Amino acid sequence: MTYATSNPPKCVMPAVAGTGPSWWTYDSTDAGSAVDAAGYITNAKKLGMKVGDIVIVTDTDASPAATTAHRVVSIAADGSADLSDGIAFGSTNSD
Repeated sequence: MTYATSNPPKCVMPAVAGTGPSWWTYDSTDAGSAVDAAGYITNAKKLGMKVGDIVIVTDTDASPAATTAHRVVSIAADGSADLSDGIAFGSTNSD
């Protein structure tokens, strides 16, 4: 699946006093490994993303849902973002 500007990442915690990273969430049927491809989020600059921001990605059609954390590595001249490789959140509950 490709990115759709009609389902953009949502800023859930802006940078405090304009410094530090903002935190974003993004729910999609795409895996985190697809979302972290350079240029995947085509309108990152327009959304207000900046280098160092954190993006929590949830692959909604994985079973169980797979969630990964990424950092914005760069914003390209065209306004798209490149995200770091993701760090997976655990999804098992053995109790």
